[in-house]
Amino acid sequence: MSKDTLHLAVIVSSVREGRFGPVVGRWFAGRAKGRENFTVDVVDLADHMLPAVHSHTPSPDALSVLSEVSPRLEAADAYVVVTPEYNHSYPAALKQLIDWHYTQWRAKPVGFVSYGGVSGGLRAVEHLRQVFAELHAVSVRDGVSFHSAWERFDEGGEPKDPAGPEGAAEVMLDQLGWWASTLRRGRAAAPYRA
Repeated sequence: MSKDTLHLAVIVSSVREGRFGPVVGRWFAGRAKGRENFTVDVVDLADHMLPAVHSHTPSPDALSVLSEVSPRLEAADAYVVVTPEYNHSYPAALKQLIDWHYTQWRAKPVGFVSYGGVSGGLRAVEHLRQVFAELHAVSVRDGVSFHSAWERFDEGGEPKDPAGPEGAAEVMLDQLGWWASTLRRGRAAAPYRA
């Protein structure tokens, strides 16, 4: 692994029973792992449930989860959030992860892979862009969206018509790579001040 290798955290945000997120997350992580400039760490929020209650003195349960997740977010040069759309927005578990962290997101790029019904999760992404802007993260313009996602994948977890999503993933990964490299150099040259 070269010093130019970028660390990408892929966050699978749905924790619902019967969720489709792991299918989409595995597919996208596979695309990212095929790139020479990225190492990939999949953070599945179903495995790292943070409590809804935030306090100045986190509970032992919260500290246990934070000790597992926070260093992985800190180590990342870029993030991709894999999100469904719930009630025109994104999952509560994702908001909890975001709100339990602050400096980890700062001056780093974020991309989105969304899925859902007719909207393909795009309304969730629009909400997330506002949230990440508040945290001084940079969201990349292009993303990947699956409309009626459960109909778009075969039994092996691959898109039935791969050309569109694979092309979109490549464009987004190119943008993430550019921003991640540029922002990493910038953070090294001078600390980012929020």
